[in-house]
Amino acid sequence: MFGGVTARSGEVPVIETERLRLRGHKQEDFAESVAMWSDAAVTRYIGGKTLSEEEVWARLLRYVGHWAWLGFGYWLIEEKATGAFVGEMGFSDWKREMEPSLKGVPEIGWVLATRAHGKGYATEAARAAMAWGDANVRSARPSLGRMVCIIHPEHTRSIRVAEKCEFKEVLRTTYHGEPTVLFAR
Repeated sequence: MFGGVTARSGEVPVIETERLRLRGHKQEDFAESVAMWSDAAVTRYIGGKTLSEEEVWARLLRYVGHWAWLGFGYWLIEEKATGAFVGEMGFSDWKREMEPSLKGVPEIGWVLATRAHGKGYATEAARAAMAWGDANVRSARPSLGRMVCIIHPEHTRSIRVAEKCEFKEVLRTTYHGEPTVLFAR
């Protein structure tokens, strides 16, 4: 797996940018995560359906599990000035059943609450997370060689974020029967 990364088992590093703080999730964040994942505008290109409280709870536990077992995972994104919830982003190994297989390759992803769209937050957070990932995930396992992300081909905002972060389209495929584009850097 991704052994040897600097985050100790379960410890989530805090990353700060000019406007944002990326930190580990807390139980108190559950309501904000549920609100975000319950918004059809947010999930339109991420599975195409809103998530229930049960599904969000399982997702948050997967985030915690990534940090505990793999030394990387998803952060909660908040505005530094206000502490307001912005969204979630980070690295995963979801063991996706897709071709080509992404198993064992660090996959970065981001999702922002609707009120945070259009402010440049996704790019700002992604660049900070990738710098951390380059230093702590990829450097620990140079054989990984790349980072990937998958994006629905109609999700133009996310595609722009990926391109600003030096991701290039590798191929078009499907995931759960839906079209998806695989990007790598």
